[in-house]
Order: sequence, then structure tokens, then C-alpha cells
Amino acid sequence: MPKISDKGINMPASPIRRLVPYAEAAKARGRKVYHLNIGQPDIETPEASLNALKNLDEKVLAYSHSAGNASYRNKLSASYKKIGLDVEPEDIIVTTGGSEAITFSFMSTMNAGDEVIIPEPFYANYNGFAISAGVVIKPITSYIDNNFGLPAIEEFEKLITPKTKGIAICNPNNPTGYLYSEKEIRRLAEIVKKHDLYLFADEVYREFCYDGNSHFSVLKLEGMENNVVMMDSVSKRYSMCGVRVGCIVSKNKELIATAMKFAQARLCPPYLGQVAAEAALDTPKSYFDSVYNEYIARRNFMTEKLNAMEGVKCPTPKGAFYTVVKLPVDDADKFAQWMLEDFEYNNQTVMVAPASGFYATKGLGKNEVRIAYVLNINDLENAMISLEKGLLAYPGRKL
Repeated sequence: MPKISDKGINMPASPIRRLVPYAEAAKARGRKVYHLNIGQPDIETPEASLNALKNLDEKVLAYSHSAGNASYRNKLSASYKKIGLDVEPEDIIVTTGGSEAITFSFMSTMNAGDEVIIPEPFYANYNGFAISAGVVIKPITSYIDNNFGLPAIEEFEKLITPKTKGIAICNPNNPTGYLYSEKEIRRLAEIVKKHDLYLFADEVYREFCYDGNSHFSVLKLEGMENNVVMMDSVSKRYSMCGVRVGCIVSKNKELIATAMKFAQARLCPPYLGQVAAEAALDTPKSYFDSVYNEYIARRNFMTEKLNAMEGVKCPTPKGAFYTVVKLPVDDADKFAQWMLEDFEYNNQTVMVAPASGFYATKGLGKNEVRIAYVLNINDLENAMISLEKGLLAYPGRKL
């Protein structure tokens, strides 16, 4: 029998989706499963996007430009300028979701074996993107006791080697909900400039910043035009995860030209997704105000319920719609599977994402899970009740 590639063997299963077969089996047994494992909002997609697809008057669904439709890139450029980001259409390559934006960015800037430093816990699929690109992630640990704040710059310096090519952050952060401040971003910029590295910034959650905090984009860093790569996506901003449209944004012309070669190799980003994404740029402020208030209510409800549970520690997220929670369990992976296989309360249970998959350092996250507060408060309430009952009944409970 022919062998599977080393790259394929090393590719990790998603901690977000790995337990799906157990959830499906639970549903087949008639149980209601509350999905707190995945960032799939139940917020409605903007009407303008749905109408653009319904009213599309095209006889042929043709290829777009490899960099994306010119009309979308022009409109996207204008939308960035409205929020103070000096972005021209030629600085943008539209991608198949934020995932492809990250993969293209890594492949365009790093050789096989090169290293990128990423604060952990980080979005689990960064592992997959790095393996696909042949890149090595060097994790730098942030801790729940510090609300997952940025590690000391001195710790970043310790990890820099001749193979280090960049630092990557997600801001606001998935999975922790931490929002890096302007001061923290500028501190990172100093070390990036000092060592002539790339600063990769996944900014897909920038609209979701709470408690009077505001987002500071890496594109606002002065004198860093050739070092900065921003990755973006419409998935969460407009609750359009299924259209698979993101983008790379950089003032580094050589990088954009290189990424374009990868973009040409995959032909073009999704045409219908671009139609929906372009229409979404006309979404009124009232939509975002409503969404913002809804997430604030969900966050406050969830964190209060979690921290009231014995042995549970839940930081208050400053952004996005996730948090990493410490649970009184021996093994969060076993607990998450047990909740789907062996537990029910009023014929209901909960699916969470074990946090071990969001760390690169072995052994970390063993008693932590990521929770996405993407459900309405009524469903969240039932989910929190089921989770608390499950924690009390779990055979591996630890206090």
C-alpha cells in the first residue's frame, strides 16, 4: 500500500471539528446539542448580501480576476479608508476565506523550515496553515491568570533565531477574546523592525471590541509598510461564514506580487462570495450596533454564569466572541467527548472545543476549553445549565 505523506501525517485534526461524529451520534439519539465549539454566529446575514445573490442577473458565472473583482477591491479600499487605513485596491488580494489569506501570506514570505512566533493559545488552524506552507510555529505562551495578555517582549527576543521570519497575532484574539492594545502592537512593531521581520495580523474580529476599547490596526504603524501583512475576512463581520471570502492587505509590493502567483495558481476566489461580500459593504451602522449589543449581552451573561460555577475560571473577553475557560476536570478532551457520548440533562448536552488543540506546547490547555458565545441568550442559558450539570457529574472532576 502506498504511503501517506509526512505532511499529511503531521497535519492535526481540528479541535473545533474533531468531535463532530460524537455530536452527530448524540443528535441521532434524539439529544439537543448546543454548539459552543465553533464560531458560527446565529446572527442573520445582512439583507443587502442576500438580495444581491437573489437578484443576480448573470448568464454566466465566470472566473473573476485572480486578485478578486475590481469592483469589490475598489469598494473594499474605500471602506478601509473610512476607518483610517490607507489601503489602495492594488494593496489587496481577495482570497478564499481568511484561511487562504494566511496560507498565501506564509508561503509568500517564508521558506520551508523558517519560523514564525505566535502567542499561544492561538487559532488552531494556524497549525494546519503552517504545515501546509512548511513553516515551523514557535509558540510563546500567554496565561489565563493574566487574561492571556501579550507576553513580555523579552520573551519574544529569546525565541528569535536566524530562521525567524515573522510574528503573527490575531487581534482581537481567537480563541481567548483578548484585545491587544495600541501600546502592545507598537512594542511588537519595535522588535519586528529591529530584526527585520514580518508582522502578520489576523484582524477579522476588529468590529467586536467591548467596554469602550478600540481596535488598533497594524496598518496604522508608521514606517512599517514593508513589514506588515494584514489578513481579513467577511465571515464573522457579516455572519457569512459560508461565502468563503477574505483578503490579504499589504503595502509591500513584492509580497503582493508574490502572493498573486499563488492566487493565479488557484485561478480566482469565489465569484458568488464576492458578490455577497461587495454588497455587505453597504450594511448600515444600525446592523453593527444591534450585533454589538447582542454580543455584549451574551458575553456578560455567559461569563457571569461560568464564573459562578464551582472551580471554573473565565476571563472577561475584550473582543471577538470567544473565551478560553479553565474547568475543574482531569482532561478537557475526555470531558468534551464524555459530554457528547455519556451525558445528558433534560435530553440536552453541550459541545465545547478542548483548548489543547489551540496550544503548540504539549501538555498545555489540558483543563481548558474554548467557548464561543454565538448562540442567543435562551440557548446560552440552557447550555450553561447543561455544562454545570455535566461538570458536577463528570467522573474526572477535580477541584
